[in-house]
Amino acid sequence: GSNVLRMSSGIQIKPKTAVQKSKTSSLPCSPELAIKPQPKPSDKLNPKTIDPFGAHSGPPSAFAAIYAKGGIPCRLVHGSVKHRLQWECLPETVPFDPLLVTLAEGLRETKHPYTFVSKEGFKELLMVEGATEKAIPLLPRLVPVLKAALAHSDDEVFGRGLDALVQLSAVVGPSLNDHLKHLLTNLSRRLMDKKFREKITVALQKLEQYGGKVS
Repeated sequence: GSNVLRMSSGIQIKPKTAVQKSKTSSLPCSPELAIKPQPKPSDKLNPKTIDPFGAHSGPPSAFAAIYAKGGIPCRLVHGSVKHRLQWECLPETVPFDPLLVTLAEGLRETKHPYTFVSKEGFKELLMVEGATEKAIPLLPRLVPVLKAALAHSDDEVFGRGLDALVQLSAVVGPSLNDHLKHLLTNLSRRLMDKKFREKITVALQKLEQYGGKVS
């Protein structure tokens, strides 16, 4: 395992390659391309800390399998100070269905780079113009996925799920109110944990702010 980590950590994206790829990052994505993008030679340069199909890693998760096949139109770019996402096309041209749901499912990942890609991808996709109209129809599918993240035993997974819930609430507003009852049980359980008490309290205040008096 350590040999794999040492080998993969030595793979770096050359500045020239990153610049070349950024020139194409503004291209729009067709629905077909976003769902089933064609593999590119440059994909081999994407740094991957783990091999989802490695002999000792067990069967890959659904998100890991989709990511490995190029089904997530963004990749992690290592920076000297912080990491960032490199989109293969403009995020506003990517179909929310099914990508937003897929990224939400990735919030339950515990391995790098899936943890960063799912969290940052979910956040950035909700920031595009028209995100409200695109996200609201997906709420019946998003809420159960976020509920699973909030019920996860891993503290970091719970934290990512809570952040995603607040981000979603800010975008869809009162439309989330009817679904909150499915999520409050998981939040109340974590309120007993001192390290999450303040964060959950702030999150509930934001949900009330975005959802209005009804929430």
